[in-house]
Amino acid sequence: MAKLRIKYKKSAIGYAQDQKDTIAALGFTKLGGEVIHDDTPAIRGMVNKVRHLVEVEEIEE
Repeated sequence: MAKLRIKYKKSAIGYAQDQKDTIAALGFTKLGGEVIHDDTPAIRGMVNKVRHLVEVEEIEE
């Protein structure tokens, strides 16, 4: 299964609370952090919601 490497690139300060909650749900604690998740529809939806704050790269395993 493909995986996604997601990097938190832009601060969520000034954005709606639901976007801040999505960033936290993805597992980010600090700006510049990276997380790796399975490529599932749920994760894709979360990334789509905060696409202006994160950078996504598909990786193969």
